[in-house]
Amino acid sequence: MTAEQFQHIAHTIPADPGIYKYFHQNGELLYVGKAKNLRKRVSSYFTKSFTSYKTHELVQRIHHIEFTIVDSEQDAFLLENALIKQYKPRYNINLKDDKTYPYIVIKREPFPRIFLTRKKIADGSEYLGPFTSAGRVRELLGIIKLFIPLRTCKLPLTTANIQKGKFKVCLEYHLGNCKGPCEGLQAEAEYQQSLQQVRNILKGNLAPVMQHLKEEMQQYASDLAFEKAALIKQKIDELEAYQARSVIVSGHLGHLDVFSILKEDDTAYVNYLMVEHGTIVQTHTVQLTTQLEEDAAEVLSFAIEQLRATFNSLAKEVVVAEEIELSGELTITIPKGGDKKKLLDLSTKNVNYFREEIRKKKILQLEGRSDQEKKQVIYELQAFLHLQYAPIHIECFDNSHFQGSYPVSAMVCFKDGVPSKADYRHYNVKTVTGIDDFATMREVVFRRYRRLKEEGSSLPQLVIIDGGKGQLNAAMDSIKALGLEGEMTLVGLAKNEEEIFFVGDKESLKLPWNSNSMKLIRFIRDEVHRFGITFHRKKRSAGTFKNQLENIEGIGKQTAEKLLQQFKSVKKVSEASEHALTEVVGLAKARLVIAHFKQKDLA
Repeated sequence: MTAEQFQHIAHTIPADPGIYKYFHQNGELLYVGKAKNLRKRVSSYFTKSFTSYKTHELVQRIHHIEFTIVDSEQDAFLLENALIKQYKPRYNINLKDDKTYPYIVIKREPFPRIFLTRKKIADGSEYLGPFTSAGRVRELLGIIKLFIPLRTCKLPLTTANIQKGKFKVCLEYHLGNCKGPCEGLQAEAEYQQSLQQVRNILKGNLAPVMQHLKEEMQQYASDLAFEKAALIKQKIDELEAYQARSVIVSGHLGHLDVFSILKEDDTAYVNYLMVEHGTIVQTHTVQLTTQLEEDAAEVLSFAIEQLRATFNSLAKEVVVAEEIELSGELTITIPKGGDKKKLLDLSTKNVNYFREEIRKKKILQLEGRSDQEKKQVIYELQAFLHLQYAPIHIECFDNSHFQGSYPVSAMVCFKDGVPSKADYRHYNVKTVTGIDDFATMREVVFRRYRRLKEEGSSLPQLVIIDGGKGQLNAAMDSIKALGLEGEMTLVGLAKNEEEIFFVGDKESLKLPWNSNSMKLIRFIRDEVHRFGITFHRKKRSAGTFKNQLENIEGIGKQTAEKLLQQFKSVKKVSEASEHALTEVVGLAKARLVIAHFKQKDLA
């Protein structure tokens, strides 16, 4: 549908809240959205200039539009959510969270049992949850069994059956885990009080449970039943220990939902902390894929609505880091400090951890794989790079420095697609003065392959230079100087674009982003970064680096550090004017610095 075609129908769209649906000419539902003002929202698709290719594609494919007017934003959200779940339109945000969550069910029956289930059915039973972890549910059920005596048998405990004396108490009664409702030893009202204590525990509200146990203990003590009182005291101690293990923020916070988001291109990660009675009772992180030009606030709003609905949140306050729009009567808090800010920071920490775990899973690590699987990746890489020989042996170089000073280099070695850590090497740069990435790369590549040549060791089939064309050409200079041209293939890996350069080529090569070959190259690159940075930090912490400025006669360590802090690099110090240097270290020392670099230039 073109903008001109849309103008003919724009006046037919109501300016009311509701949902709109975009359809393809073949009847496929492309997109579902909600809006406070349907006409204004739908019109924006045909009047704005979108930079996203996907949004442009969506608009081009729209054949006809349908809409439904509703009474409120909340109704619009519910209808939109139902349609997205039913039809899964290709251009809607995709929340990748298809797990089946566990519930704790209080069965609809006389003297209800409680147990874990993953099936929520309309049988009149009470379902508490869902919970993000089955392990967490089992822990809660263990706590409940320890503190609250409830039946576990499947006997039909109707009033008639109990009065007829059809049942006898079992071992659970004698162990103190059940109060014997099957023989009429426990009234229905007392049993219901116990179920209320279960609800309190599941909501993190342990105070009423504690109070109930203390009252029971005092009653036993008053009746001189000291052994029973001691058992209750033990339960109170264990419940207090359980409470101490729970993540308690602050009792005065009440009920909160805390959300944080990390968005990278078309992928977003959202963490959710459910807080009840000042205790974190649920934590969950999801991954979402955006299809259009949704910004972080839009994605976060979508995720919040979905997660609150999934986990049946009743909290009236939502804590986030930025302004967002949500349906319903909610208080949106953007904390600057205090307990709520700590919760938001914790949520941010969780979402970053989740993102890192996803990244690690995407990185191809071949340890433990079969030889056939390793070879498949290596042969795939050979094909993509058009290599003469399969890259069984790969080496990768990277330079590192600190605030423009102290250059070092690192090299990692991979054989058969896995790290060969015995062959990793660190290099302290010897022949280069100041920071010169090209000269540094030229030196370390020369030193590495001169040694392999002298020792008669096998050479790698592929050498990756982590840097641009300049560093790649510098490395190639060393290969030529050693007479090893043609013995191995050198490629440069651009730091930001993940493009691969060959020596002499004007155009770069991009491997399929999600291919195993690209994952292997990313892993090698990340490994050389990690290895180099670890070496650099170790050297700095050991004090083995010496500021080059300390070599200037009359300049001490403190003066050298002051200059480096101000000008950030030795090179910038050497280029600074006398006036700029004087302001930092005084005229006499400024002239010493200038004289040193002048003499060096003459040499």
